[in-house]
Amino acid sequence: MTKLSGAKPRIGLLGTGPWAARTHAPALAAHEGVEFVGVWGRRPEAAAELAAGCGTTAYDDVDALFEACDAVAFALPPDVQAPLAVRAAAADCHLLLDKPVATTVAAAREVADAAGLAGVASVVFCTLRFAEPTAGWIEEQAAAGGWFLGEAHWLGSLFAPGSTSAYAASPWRRDKGGLWDVGPHVLSVYLPILGDVTEVTSVDGPGDTRHLVLRHASGASSTATLTLSAPPEAAEAALTLFGERGRAAMPAWDGAVGAFGGAVDALLEAARTGVPHGCDARFGARLTEILTEAEAEQAAGPTGPSEPAA
Repeated sequence: MTKLSGAKPRIGLLGTGPWAARTHAPALAAHEGVEFVGVWGRRPEAAAELAAGCGTTAYDDVDALFEACDAVAFALPPDVQAPLAVRAAAADCHLLLDKPVATTVAAAREVADAAGLAGVASVVFCTLRFAEPTAGWIEEQAAAGGWFLGEAHWLGSLFAPGSTSAYAASPWRRDKGGLWDVGPHVLSVYLPILGDVTEVTSVDGPGDTRHLVLRHASGASSTATLTLSAPPEAAEAALTLFGERGRAAMPAWDGAVGAFGGAVDALLEAARTGVPHGCDARFGARLTEILTEAEAEQAAGPTGPSEPAA
């Protein structure tokens, strides 16, 4: 495992969009355990503006930023992130990745393999795994066991008529929808509690809505309704488990900046100890595999009843 260079590791940020400006950059600037050394973006003027606002340096050359860092955080579209993450790992940078790691299985596995080959730590920022109180709740339910069923719905209104969200202009979200944007959040809760997914069924709903039915290695089953097209009045994110001790509802959480700080802490811990985090690049690749299966299963559609024999 590539070690950190000093008491205060140097970390850089790739990305300059709303997610970077509202979450990653403020969290890195405020984190007392790291030195926020620079920002790179595909638009140099945006990188300069973001860096100036955080008191750090804008980089025109992404490889120069890698050279200046012990770790890098990504706030980029998934299929832009993946090849840059491979390059960062080869430059011995620990990886704080965004979800999904990539939207193809090959690219996601390449990131995980690159991190393993280089011996760098990795963490995928699935918000619920690092926010409080959800992070503690997930650990408690995983330890308790005995769960029979999970029910989840993540109803975002990003694409609802009249939406003014800055994220609505995201091309990859428009293309991939709620399955890929909020699906990783739900899966990141289900997998550590109910076990890996062994079977996926996917059905269309209105707009970009997808209804998933999942079978897990523990024998439990779960459902997830995922969308970015819900009416604002219906927007909600909720997950409930049912089992031997009754039901357990996932608690609410407050914002992403604090959660991102927790993800930074998790990356530093993994880098210092050499112990992989449970939400690392390999886990991120598994999420991409499941989402790809759900997408393919949905695209194939139901086979319908067989024709009667003549």
